[in-house]
Formats: sequence, structure tokens, C-alpha cells
Amino acid sequence: MILSAGDAAPDFDLPASGGGRIALDALRGHKVVLYFYPKDDTSGCTLEAQGFNALLPEFEAAEGRIVGMSPDPVKSHDKFCGKYGLAFPLASDEEKGVLGAYGVWVEKSMYGRKYMGVERTTVLIDREGRVARVWPKVKVPGHAEEVLAALRALP
Repeated sequence: MILSAGDAAPDFDLPASGGGRIALDALRGHKVVLYFYPKDDTSGCTLEAQGFNALLPEFEAAEGRIVGMSPDPVKSHDKFCGKYGLAFPLASDEEKGVLGAYGVWVEKSMYGRKYMGVERTTVLIDREGRVARVWPKVKVPGHAEEVLAALRALP
């Protein structure tokens, strides 16, 4: 079940890059860009992370916080962040409970083979913890800029 604007964003408290934890509740009062991606250090995921990272000062100036999430372990996230200088946290959902709650852990198909994986999706969450907008099946080019524009339009 994919979320819609106005829905309460499912809470989470997960281990994150840098050895800490990231909880949605702790981000209350900020606008949150929660983006879900399939795998650290793959071409599309790297481009997406670099896009958000390049605009991080603008997101922060608009009172936004960026959180990336995938099923990769924290050790993989730390390596990914170090390799590309990512300055925002990456949450690790190895159990896939949060990915499921947001409706992004789905059946995919490649070369006729079916498997479970993350559907690249971004969720913009308002200061009160409600979904403001969802971008399903994200195409990476220009995506960070589009999300930034939507974040700036949020009160």
C-alpha cells in the first residue's frame, strides 16, 4: 500500500550511517525528505544520493532534512557515505519493516525473473509528521531539484 498526501507517515527508529540512529519522531518540527533506494553504490542510487547531497545547503535553508533508506547494512552505508562524501544520514532497514510500511518493498521483475526489492520512491513529510507528497517510481535526473521545489512550497 503506497501512502497518499495527508496520511500519517509511519514512524521509524533505525540504525543509521555514522553509528547513530535516526527516528522520524526526532525530526518532528522539520520538513523531511525520506527517499527509498534499492542499493548502495549502484549507478542510479549513487546519482540520486549525489543529487540530494549537492543541494543539501538549499534543503537545509528551507528547513528540510534528508534521510535515505535502503535494506543495506550500516557498514555498507558508511562505506557509501565515505566514498561519495554524503552529508546526510542513511537509515538501514535490514528487516524491511519500514520499507513495507511505506509500501516500497515490492515484487519486481528483471529479465523475466521475479524478486522482491525497493521501488525507488521519495516521500515528503511535513513538520507534523504527515505525508505531503509522494514520488513513486522515481526517475533520477532532475528529481532532487523537483523535491526541493516542493519542499520550499511547504509551510
